[in-house]
Amino acid sequence: MSRNFMVNKSKIYYMEAVKAQNKTFKKLGFTYLETAEIVVSLNTLLANYQVFYNKLRNFHWNIEGPEFFELHEEFENEYNTVKENIDIVAERIRVFGVKSNFSLKKTLELSKIKEHEKNISALEMVREVLNDYEILHNNMLDAVNAALETGDVVTENMLTEFMTELEKRHWMFTAYLK
Repeated sequence: MSRNFMVNKSKIYYMEAVKAQNKTFKKLGFTYLETAEIVVSLNTLLANYQVFYNKLRNFHWNIEGPEFFELHEEFENEYNTVKENIDIVAERIRVFGVKSNFSLKKTLELSKIKEHEKNISALEMVREVLNDYEILHNNMLDAVNAALETGDVVTENMLTEFMTELEKRHWMFTAYLK
């Protein structure tokens, strides 16, 4: 085999590898227009998480009855997870060059999760958590779809991890109610 043929063959393999790589990987930076729908969905998720966090803290502080010890601890586990997720979502929004500067008023307006102002039983608290999980799950699905349309696998992966844990906790709280 001639050296010239081997060089040309190597060049072809290199060019094919570059083409394959370009098809496989999305660029690091996204434009504002590419990420607008993702950011809107993530801002809604952030608002939902903020209200959910506050609701969980109130449930944690105000639980009473025979379920006190168990649910007091479970609500604490929940709000600690939500607190971590809030930070992750806010930082993901910042990756896209957008600041999430919300007032409490704006957070409450944007959130589909609503505050609970009356005293409710332990079982009603669990039902509220399950209802809020459904809101969060739907919000995450919207954000995943926006991320997939853009080719943003990082946001999709982040949300898939959130959803995996949320679905597990949904199952556990549903089993608790039986």
